[in-house]
Amino acid sequence: MAEIGKGVTAGKLASNVQKRLTRAQEKVLQKLGKADETRDAAFEEMVANFNKQMTEGTKLQKDLKAYLTAVKTMHDASRRLQDCLAEMYEPDWFGKEEMDAMAEEMIEKEMDYNLEDTDTLWLDYHQNVTDKSLVTMDTYLAQLPDIKARIAKRDRKMVDFDSARHHFASLQKGKKKDEAKIAKPAALLEMAAPSWAQGLISAHQVAQTNLSYNQAEEELGRAQRIFEELNVELQDELPALWDRRVGVYVNTFQSLAGHQEKFHKEMSKLSQNLNDIMTKLEEQRQLKKTPTAAAKTGDGAKSEEANHSESASSAPKSAVTNGSDGELPPGFLYKVKAIHDYAATDGDELELKIGDMVLVVAFDNPDEQDDGWLMGVTESSWMQNKDISAKGVFPENFTQKV
Repeated sequence: MAEIGKGVTAGKLASNVQKRLTRAQEKVLQKLGKADETRDAAFEEMVANFNKQMTEGTKLQKDLKAYLTAVKTMHDASRRLQDCLAEMYEPDWFGKEEMDAMAEEMIEKEMDYNLEDTDTLWLDYHQNVTDKSLVTMDTYLAQLPDIKARIAKRDRKMVDFDSARHHFASLQKGKKKDEAKIAKPAALLEMAAPSWAQGLISAHQVAQTNLSYNQAEEELGRAQRIFEELNVELQDELPALWDRRVGVYVNTFQSLAGHQEKFHKEMSKLSQNLNDIMTKLEEQRQLKKTPTAAAKTGDGAKSEEANHSESASSAPKSAVTNGSDGELPPGFLYKVKAIHDYAATDGDELELKIGDMVLVVAFDNPDEQDDGWLMGVTESSWMQNKDISAKGVFPENFTQKV
């Protein structure tokens, strides 16, 4: 309860206490069925809609905050994972040759750019969802507590109106009874008073009755006016507020979906960039191995040439065993063996069965070669038809070099 002397006078305090007592008494009488209650079914439906609207909006706001917390958590986890990758990368993995060092430096810079872009993308996504979705919900919900307070005030004023109405009705009944009583001599009073004073007594009684009646009538008019003003305002605002919720939900989720789509699209590009970087690292590792493999291949070729010196001046008979250039397809590079079945999904692809030997040839246009794909023709097809048009592309990881 407010303290006297801090903006609340004793009279105001007493008035507030009296109002609360009167409202409590009126509600008790209404519950007991001894006093009728003003009811408005249409307004009660509006209030039910408002309460539902406030509950749903508060839940959506809470879930958006939880979503943003999860986004931040995912961002932190992604950053730690990317930092771990950056820390693990060592420039000396691929040797100290000048060309390798230059390539490693380029790859490292590209990876740093990728990590920075990923971090920026997470930050932008979190900020955009906050600004466009969460702030919209915060603004929308900020107006609801005031409406809720006015609904509560309207309910209190309705009780005041009912109480004033019942009080005025009871005075109307009492006035009729008093008038009937005043018409009859008040035995003891009139007998004791002289005849000239009896008229004054009757007039005083009538004046008191009229004063109470007039005061009650004024109080009823004032209570009715205050209640109706609040009631009309809310009847205009609540339906409009109920309709606006759809637009708020549409804007919130459209904005969220749009930022999600943009984020995942950009993140997909960065993920592909990271995958390409890892592919380049693997290629560098393979290049490191290539000189050793080439030396071993050269030694084997020299040994085979010594064993077959008799036929050095003539072409070998088979394309499979180091045949002459005339029996190898144009642009022949090396031979591989299929270790998995591969079903062609396009007209320019090569069908593979486990065990198939494939003669790998160079692409007519090197720019058309995709990472991880080779061009070739099956050995059996080439031996039978000598038709290079039978060549096709196939995945390198489905084969093994022989």
